[in-house]
Amino acid sequence: MSILGLKKKQPKTFKVKVITMDAEMEFSCEVKWKGKDLFDLVCRTVGLRETWFFGLRYTVKDTYAWLKQEKRVLDQEVPKDSPITFHFLAKFFPEKVEEELVQEITQHLFFLQVKKQILDEEIFCSPEASVLLASYAVQAKYGDYDPNFHKPGFLAQDELLPKRVLMQYQMTADMWEEKITAWYAEHRGIARDEAEMEYLKIAQDLEMYGVSYFAITQNKRDTDLLLGVDAQGLHIYNPNSKLNPNKSFPWSGIRNISYSEKEFTIKPLDKKKDVFKFYSSQLRVNKLILQLCIGNHDLFMRRRKVDSIEVQQMKAQAKEEKARKKMERQILAREKQMREEAERAKEEMERRLFQLQDEARLANEALLRSEETADLLAEKAQIAEEEAKLLAHKAADAEQDRQRLEVTAMKTKEEKRQMEQKMREAEQLAVKLVEQSERRLKEADHLKQDLTEAKDAERRAKQKLLEITKTTYPVHFISLYSFTPPDFAYESTSSRLDFKDSDMKRLSMEIERERLEYMEKSKHLQDQLKELKTEIESLKLEEQQQQAGVYSLRNEARGYVPEPVYLPHSNVRIIFFVLLLLLLLLLISYILLIDYLSECFIE
Repeated sequence: MSILGLKKKQPKTFKVKVITMDAEMEFSCEVKWKGKDLFDLVCRTVGLRETWFFGLRYTVKDTYAWLKQEKRVLDQEVPKDSPITFHFLAKFFPEKVEEELVQEITQHLFFLQVKKQILDEEIFCSPEASVLLASYAVQAKYGDYDPNFHKPGFLAQDELLPKRVLMQYQMTADMWEEKITAWYAEHRGIARDEAEMEYLKIAQDLEMYGVSYFAITQNKRDTDLLLGVDAQGLHIYNPNSKLNPNKSFPWSGIRNISYSEKEFTIKPLDKKKDVFKFYSSQLRVNKLILQLCIGNHDLFMRRRKVDSIEVQQMKAQAKEEKARKKMERQILAREKQMREEAERAKEEMERRLFQLQDEARLANEALLRSEETADLLAEKAQIAEEEAKLLAHKAADAEQDRQRLEVTAMKTKEEKRQMEQKMREAEQLAVKLVEQSERRLKEADHLKQDLTEAKDAERRAKQKLLEITKTTYPVHFISLYSFTPPDFAYESTSSRLDFKDSDMKRLSMEIERERLEYMEKSKHLQDQLKELKTEIESLKLEEQQQQAGVYSLRNEARGYVPEPVYLPHSNVRIIFFVLLLLLLLLLISYILLIDYLSECFIE
């Protein structure tokens, strides 16, 4: 067995793991592959044509390095792990992203990397700019804002703001989400690539955008400084301030850059200016700084030249692609709008259908109710017809009663007229009685006067008779016939007394006769008054009954029961009481007169 046969057989391939910003890939590489072979494979896999911005970065001890394309992969200081891990990242940054980034995949990779640097606080960003950038990131991820779909809390799982910004203000996650959503709602209609480009356009104005920082010391004073390398040139910073450089060397003003082990030299284009030297801690760092400087300077010079045929083709294709995508988005937006309109129309039709179904159901229920109502109304109509017939019959009866009452009223009027005539006659009779009573009173006064005179005459006569009796009594016993004059005088006195007695008798007889006649007339008048009172009461009763009958008929025709009607007292009652009072006065006066005359006769 030969010595070659005893040697261990070397593998022909090795495994590589490439991590991009949104994916992880594994490749099996040949041992002889150079860095360019692996880089081209990754770019083809990703679909990237703008390869000059990117590179494969790996970790070496406490720093990082970029895979060199002209050397074999395994000949470089790559980790000996299996698989070997590389990060596919942007190595150089454009000055103006909108003009230099052509492909959509390039924009997307830059967007993801810059977003991660901002969230990891590798790039300083103010709170206001952070909220605005977060709103574009949400637009790129979720599309247009829809309040029906994007409910509160839909951003709870997304990392959108740097921790420094969250800790700077005493605000809850819901409050930050509300602020981001307010900006997010204004980005309606912006596509994903446009939102990512707007994000990059804002981020490229940040002071730390695209700057790679390295710790250096100046000369032998060991002054700690920071060297920043970006697309504009080289910048010198204080360690505590990465935003504002103390000194800058633009690419257009640098004549030469070189290093010797740890010493790094920058020669300005203007020979009058001093050469700037600084020192780094490791040789590896100087190599990395020189590599970044060469790449950024090449891109700086390339931007100021006419684009190559390849770049022009890429831009033309990108323009066509953007136009095609814009057209597709317009068509998609139109179709989406039409679909939304169709869905709204469908919802409206469904709503209208449900509404019509409800209306039909209500109409059927209303129809059933109307049929029931119609039957009920028919029954009510029949009842109303019967009631109408009954009312017509009652109306006919009422009309007959009315005619009968009218006849009765006419009779009542005639009787009333007769009663009024009788009342007038009674009044006249009462007046006559009053006049007769007055005349009788006068006659009674005369009789009283005559009676008084008669009593006076009788008294005088009795006195004279006593006087005559006293004077003539002895003479009569002596000689009865001898004295004639006294006899004559006696006879004349006696005849006078007889005459007075006869007058008194005659007067008493006349008074008695007048009293009897007056009593008969009074009795007759009382009878007439009683008859008149009876007739008046009967007329009043009949009149009330007639009026009650008329009201009841009217009320029956109208269909309600009236309240009782109280009629006022008529004048007949008043006249009757007046006559009755006069009659009582006459009777009282007559009784007094009779008593007085009786006393007079008794005396």
